[in-house]
Amino acid sequence: MKKKASKSTGHKTSSGRSCKKGSAWQVVHPRAAGIDVGAAEHYVAVPPDSAGADNRPVRNFRAFTEDLDALVEWLKACQVDSAAMESTGVYWIPLFQKLEAAGIEVILVDARAVKHAPGRKSDVQDCQWLQQLHSYGLLRAAFRPEDSVYRLRTLVRHRQSLVSSAAEHIQHMQKALVQMNVHLHQVVSHINGETGLRILRAIVAGQRDPQELVKLRDAQITRSTPEEMMAALKGDWRPEALFVLQQSLSLWDTYQERIKECDAAIEKQLQQIPTPTPPASPTAAPKADPLASQTPKKKRPQSRKCNDPQLDLRPQLARLCGLDLTAAHGMGVLTVLVILAEIGLDMSKWRSAKAFVSWLGLCPNNKISGGRVLSARTRQVNNRAAAAFRMAAMGLARTDTWIGSFHRRMKGRMGEAAANTATAHKLAVVVYHLLKHKEGFVERDVAKYEARIYKHQMAFVKKKAKALGMKLVPMIDETSLAE
Repeated sequence: MKKKASKSTGHKTSSGRSCKKGSAWQVVHPRAAGIDVGAAEHYVAVPPDSAGADNRPVRNFRAFTEDLDALVEWLKACQVDSAAMESTGVYWIPLFQKLEAAGIEVILVDARAVKHAPGRKSDVQDCQWLQQLHSYGLLRAAFRPEDSVYRLRTLVRHRQSLVSSAAEHIQHMQKALVQMNVHLHQVVSHINGETGLRILRAIVAGQRDPQELVKLRDAQITRSTPEEMMAALKGDWRPEALFVLQQSLSLWDTYQERIKECDAAIEKQLQQIPTPTPPASPTAAPKADPLASQTPKKKRPQSRKCNDPQLDLRPQLARLCGLDLTAAHGMGVLTVLVILAEIGLDMSKWRSAKAFVSWLGLCPNNKISGGRVLSARTRQVNNRAAAAFRMAAMGLARTDTWIGSFHRRMKGRMGEAAANTATAHKLAVVVYHLLKHKEGFVERDVAKYEARIYKHQMAFVKKKAKALGMKLVPMIDETSLAE
């Protein structure tokens, strides 16, 4: 009896071409190169038929500038038009930029995606394996924004490093105060606020009298009374702790000056980024939100935080985004700046909002075996844009908005950490659609949102009661809640 021929299964390469099982793989990039990047030298592999007269398809080059130029010239002589490189750290950046300037298509490959192949224990075999995989179109490029946004990203990340370093010196100042039994941090919200800095500068200048120090107190402080502050400012004034306090305050001031200079460089770079041109065939606009508020409340202007830029970057950000992204819930100027520096302005890099939040690591990473979900935890990714979305979600937890209501509902179900991730997921989807469709933020009506949630919850409870052979008797009129 003849057996039925089974349907041939296949897979798609990263270029979209399908390969049937058992058939020969098709070469997508015949002139592809593979580069294994290192700190001191780079190993490069090209196809054997394009190696040249010396028949050396693999060469190594040092990381010096003249050697990188020689590497690029050799690839051009081999007629290479596409290259895949694997690297960690920042060693790949100079070579990437030189190859890109030479007109060679370059993709940066995540090392985790190609590390599981056995038997590749040398740099020579590594670059040859990359060349072979890339020639068949089996490698996916890591995300890298355009050069102008990349320059902005460098400045924004440097600013974050300066802020983190300045925060260390705040801790040093607080430790020195505690060692002198001066509890300034208990009577003011922040020791680097206006009142705290005035008192710290007076102490460093030689003032020790608590009555004189209390006179520097701001009249709007409600955290403590003048009597409590006077008691907190009585200490033993140890000379070694005063020395630490003086140096830490001086270093903190230095970092503040560097941050101001960095803000000026960021503003200059924002001005140099050209205004994005709208696409020739605009994407279909999203459907009208049935929960949109008919009388939207104007977003209350946020007070400037200690680490926010002193320059007004809102007009430049609105020009680049095509809309005021700070109008969305949780989106401050600094948050928008960090997100744009990380994801760029072109949302077509991701095929959908789901792909975008997956790249951010804000969606469940389901691991299923035998029809059973083994784990649904989110992937551990080092993504600064995801961290910015999480911080914005934490700030919305107690707000009287629809997304604040969502955060509180998720917190009751899954806990605070999972609620932050779920709310950050919501925010990321909102930002994706705002940047893609260039339409203003639409405020949702909290009452309508909660009424819809109530309707879904009641449907679930009625279904569960029916399955248990019970009948629900409502104690309140449900129509009034729906209205």
